[in-house]
Order: sequence, then structure tokens, then C-alpha cells
Amino acid sequence: MAVVRVVQDYQDELEADLLEFFGVDLLDLWRGRLSLRRIGVLINSLMKKPGRSTLLEALDERTRWGESDYLLARISDALELSNYLYFKANAEDSDDLEQPDPIPRPGQPEPEPEPIETQFSSATELSSFLGHMNSL
Repeated sequence: MAVVRVVQDYQDELEADLLEFFGVDLLDLWRGRLSLRRIGVLINSLMKKPGRSTLLEALDERTRWGESDYLLARISDALELSNYLYFKANAEDSDDLEQPDPIPRPGQPEPEPEPIETQFSSATELSSFLGHMNSL
């Protein structure tokens, strides 16, 4: 049973979350006042609290951030890349500009920056580049 495994492997995190979010003491399981079914229901509720649950963070480091944090990082990365491309295209001495690094996300290795060419030899290359920019 998955609930038993979570109780065994993540006791401290589960106890902290149960107390913080629900006011339930995990020791009540051994006192006979709390069932495994109820703990399972509470764990399922904790799974909907990314960015706040210590149990979720212990299970998967990527849940340290909520959805809005990921969206803000994506917007910031796109804005920095846009500024970089603007300066690269309009500055006379832009050869020494380095492409900005994306904001590191929890639980993900740092990606290698991909060099982006700013000169296009055909409409297909330009279309491909704009499609890439749109997907950031």
C-alpha cells in the first residue's frame, strides 16, 4: 500500500504537513484515532499544494515551485533573450555579448545554452527562429 510506504519513508515531512495544513497529529495513527484511509485522503489533498508542502518537495524537488513561479521564470527568460537579441541586432559592437542563461529550475539540471544565429539566409530559417521564440 502506497500510504504505508509514505508513512514509513517520509515520517517527518508528513507529520509536519499534517499538522500545518490539517491540524492532525500523525501519532494519532498509533493511538487508534486515525486510519490509513484518512491519511491517504489527506496525502491526496497535499498533492494539490505545490510550493508549500514539505512532503511533496521530499518526493519531487520540482514541486518546490508552484505554477506561477515556473511561468514567471519562463517570462523572465524570454524577456532576457529578447533584450539580448535586440542589442545583438542594433549595437555596433555586439560581438562580445553573451547569451543570457535561463533561470535555474528546481530539480532540473542547468541546460546548456544554445547559440542562436541572428542572421537568416532564407524565409524558412526566419520562420523557424520565430517559432522557437514563440515557444519560450
